[in-house]
Amino acid sequence: MTASECRAFLLTALLALLSTEASAQFVRGEKACRETRGQEKVRACSDALDHPGLSRIKRAILLSLRADAYPASNEGCAAAAEDLTQALDLWPNRDFNYLQLLTNRSSVYLKCDPLDPRALADADRKVALAPGWVTYQQRGIVYFNRAEYGKAIQDFRKSLSFKIDSNTLANLGDTLNRTQQYADAIPLLTKAISIRPYPNVHKAYASRSEAWRLRGDLDAALQDANAAIKAAPSNALAHVTRGDTLRFRGELDAAIADYNTALANEPNYSPALLNRGLAYEKMGDLQKARADFQDAVLKLDSLGASDVSGRAKETARARLAAYDSGAPQPVILPAPTKVTTETSVPTPAIVAPILTTPLAPANAQATIKQGRRVALVIGNAAYQKAGELRNPRRDAAAVASSLRNLGFEVVMVTIDEPREKVIARLRAFSADADQADWAMVYYSGHGIEVNGQNYIIPVDATLKTDRDVQFEAVPVDQIMASIDGARKLKLIILDACRNNPFAAKIQKTGTRDTVAMDTEGGSIGTRSIGRGLGEVKVKGASLVVFAAKHGQTALDGEGENSPFTIALVQRIATPGVEINKIFRLVRDDVMEATAGRQEPYTYGSLPGREDFFFAAK
Repeated sequence: MTASECRAFLLTALLALLSTEASAQFVRGEKACRETRGQEKVRACSDALDHPGLSRIKRAILLSLRADAYPASNEGCAAAAEDLTQALDLWPNRDFNYLQLLTNRSSVYLKCDPLDPRALADADRKVALAPGWVTYQQRGIVYFNRAEYGKAIQDFRKSLSFKIDSNTLANLGDTLNRTQQYADAIPLLTKAISIRPYPNVHKAYASRSEAWRLRGDLDAALQDANAAIKAAPSNALAHVTRGDTLRFRGELDAAIADYNTALANEPNYSPALLNRGLAYEKMGDLQKARADFQDAVLKLDSLGASDVSGRAKETARARLAAYDSGAPQPVILPAPTKVTTETSVPTPAIVAPILTTPLAPANAQATIKQGRRVALVIGNAAYQKAGELRNPRRDAAAVASSLRNLGFEVVMVTIDEPREKVIARLRAFSADADQADWAMVYYSGHGIEVNGQNYIIPVDATLKTDRDVQFEAVPVDQIMASIDGARKLKLIILDACRNNPFAAKIQKTGTRDTVAMDTEGGSIGTRSIGRGLGEVKVKGASLVVFAAKHGQTALDGEGENSPFTIALVQRIATPGVEINKIFRLVRDDVMEATAGRQEPYTYGSLPGREDFFFAAK
């Protein structure tokens, strides 16, 4: 062998040795990429990706493994989505693995922002490529996270038409809970529970527990919560579900024990932290409640937009602001274990505190800073064709008294007046609103939504047919127009979502061609009539507050006032708490008083240039 041939042989042997060592390093790196977690996994996968000569499939697999390791933060979501996008571009076939990559990327988008349109786009793409029980179920989950419950229900039902699956049944039942269809949800959840084996049976028990609670049966809710814990003793959701039911029942020590167990098993589970704070507050231990709310804010801030319970941050901050005000916190009594009627609030009678003295002189200057404030208060109870409502007169009186004592210069009150007089009152009030900084309308009584339009119903309305609505009711748009001249803040508060006897009796008439009032998206052939008020679009420095969110019904109350008005009157006098936090407190107080059966909702937003206060500190 010549010297030249010897050198060539040695070089070949060395390269083979180095290649073998590099291959061994890659194998070790790939194994670490698969088996480690967190930042260690990110580093291991990155090292493996640096190996030269990777096939397209091998690179795609490593990218998908690294994507799974990024933290649940805005930056982590963006990095994971980028890795999965590269993996999708590398994958050669539109096969099952490709669909799984789409599923993973859709989940990442949801984690960052439930309303991210890219999550839905990926879900749509999966359905188009392979329509079936898995893809419809997965798109239904995306719709659920976007709060598009009608579309989620459709997709879950389509999924079930391909295959009866326990997870899909449970998802459908959970979605029906969100739309107050508890009677339909319970049998679906029962069927999901009956399918064996079902690894996630605790989730179905927890959902059925929620359905029983929202129907007002806390005994059945507790029984299912116990079953959820038995099926998954260390599951945080199961313990929070039981803790919530116990809290509503007034069994606060037991509720706190469940929240403690949930946090021991999942320290960053914000619902457990937040709800333990609510339990401590009901016990009167505001020091521990404050600590939990402060901790909840810190944890939620660290999670950023990826945490779907971001609204919990608003609750925690509003609660802390209420404590900082120095005002005593309202007493919310336990709910009875079984409601007596469909529309009554499941709590004993509560007397709403009504302010009896005007603001102290020390607050006068701060009140002046808010500007001239005027209000119109409407209470409709004595319905000629639908029977008398229990509380609107007292609700209107309580709100009017509170507003006067808060320094509102004009508080007009109209009780049980017919349509023409209500319209005349609105016309007269609009002149006051034009000269005011704040203009507010509060209404208590029946309301109705027809084809996307909301109306308050005067006491003289008969509403025999759907077309009578435009002649006998008062559009909420007309109320909004009456306060449009206010310089700073326009506010409408509607305790008008009660279970409406008119809705069931109104005869539907007309077609799209003959119904002038029909709106885009309305029913073809007949007008659609909602069971509560419908969603509203709000522009400018305006807020519209519903006693119950669109599509839900509000409870009239078994005591002297409705639960919504009780919370409103108790909270608007809290000094130094800006108006958005006030309505958050009202929402959470009503949820607490009704065991979650009624959720107030605020539409619109205010410009950040100025804060608004009912009572300045």
